[in-house]
Amino acid sequence: MTRNDVTEAAQVLVVGAGPVGLLLAGDLRRYGVDVVLVDRLARPMTESRASQLNARTMELLDQRGLLEELGNPQHESAGHFGGLRFDATGTASRHAGNWKVPQFHTESVLTRWALAAGVDLRREHELCELRVTDDAVAAVLRTPTGLRTWRAEYVVGCDGAESTVRALAGFELAGTDAVRELLRADIEGVRVPDHRFERRERGFAASARRPDGVTRVMVHEFGRPPVRRAGPPSFAEIAKVWGTVTGEDISGAAPIWLDSFDDACAQATRYRRGRVLLAGDAAHVHMPVGGQALNLGLQDAANLGWKLAAHLRGWAPPGLLDSYHEERHGVGERVLHNVRAQGLLLFGGAEVDPVRAVLTELLAGTGVGNLFARTLSALDVRYDMGPDAAPLLGARMPDLDLIVDGGRTTVGRLLHDGHGVLLDLTADGAAAERFRAALPAGTDQIRAVTARPVREHTDGAVFLLRPDGHVVWTDRVRTPLVRAARHWFGV
Repeated sequence: MTRNDVTEAAQVLVVGAGPVGLLLAGDLRRYGVDVVLVDRLARPMTESRASQLNARTMELLDQRGLLEELGNPQHESAGHFGGLRFDATGTASRHAGNWKVPQFHTESVLTRWALAAGVDLRREHELCELRVTDDAVAAVLRTPTGLRTWRAEYVVGCDGAESTVRALAGFELAGTDAVRELLRADIEGVRVPDHRFERRERGFAASARRPDGVTRVMVHEFGRPPVRRAGPPSFAEIAKVWGTVTGEDISGAAPIWLDSFDDACAQATRYRRGRVLLAGDAAHVHMPVGGQALNLGLQDAANLGWKLAAHLRGWAPPGLLDSYHEERHGVGERVLHNVRAQGLLLFGGAEVDPVRAVLTELLAGTGVGNLFARTLSALDVRYDMGPDAAPLLGARMPDLDLIVDGGRTTVGRLLHDGHGVLLDLTADGAAAERFRAALPAGTDQIRAVTARPVREHTDGAVFLLRPDGHVVWTDRVRTPLVRAARHWFGV
């Protein structure tokens, strides 16, 4: 392959056009950032892979006006922790529960949105070299016409668990190696009974039939070690293990997709190294239990996008970009802990049965069930906002129904344009008026809104929201509003 000496330029090069890379690239572009999104694949994936969006991800998609594009996804009121079910609808979110959306559909929605925003998507572009200097990153990519070099101010790796960006940029991955392997497949042509995370004498099995008639099967045989693979397992292998564990014969099915994954659990020690950042599976590797890998990655992207854009547009206060690692590394670490715990509950020996029995009883209670629901839906994520303490400070703002200028709206819709929002729920709107008057001319980082909640709200009357919907100031704290606005928005 020949080298093409043409060097192209972009402010940000995002590597990996899966859901995480698409959301990040789309967010950057709607802030006016020149972004190129590259992927080694010639066309989008068609497999379901991850098929579940949680409540917090649905809120983030709502903030971008994308829920209608998802269509009418199947709603699941139950969640599970290590296969132990609980009611997931008791959380304070209009999207409480889980939503079944095949990953290829999520990708399709995000692709249309990103392209409409002006993202430059280049397929069959495979990263093979990175050269990082103080003022730029040079990325060499293998393309159908030869090697091409991109010069970017920043590169973000959204290229999955085997991230090339992570390897080339020298990120350290710390965690535990795999000791178990799970096989999975999407099949059609046979009727398979539903198995809801069943622990059997010889292994673990799960299966569920989608509305389109395709059945997802997933199986692990106790004591069977991970296998080093150059590609996916054969369907014959999956059918044999499925038969060993369940006693059912699925060998006559037509396989649509074959896959394996293991229980390796690791995390990049830093999510940023100078001009290179990681998001999604490139930053954290773990079993995709309950769709947490996809949802965690999309929430990484939502945290990073506005911060990187602010940095590039020149209004980011000191430390804003570094807060991406500070906030999301802790969230990722917590998810890895609960995934490890779920792995033990699902695949451990007889010694975990008493723990499962106790947890089953606890999860039957509303309080514990709601606690697990908030954790697994990421609705309980709360970032450190300093010494102040107040209801909602650091947490995501509930998606209240509001009256603004005589019309009905929601907090999510107020965030559609990607700006921060000063939300004034007082009767006279005086706080919003004072804030508008104090903003320098031409400031567009924060929009001041006077609103009336449709239902009573008691956690405060005035809130400053970041573009991702997290509360960075309320009238319940001592810190002056102007200081919080300067700290997060540079105004």
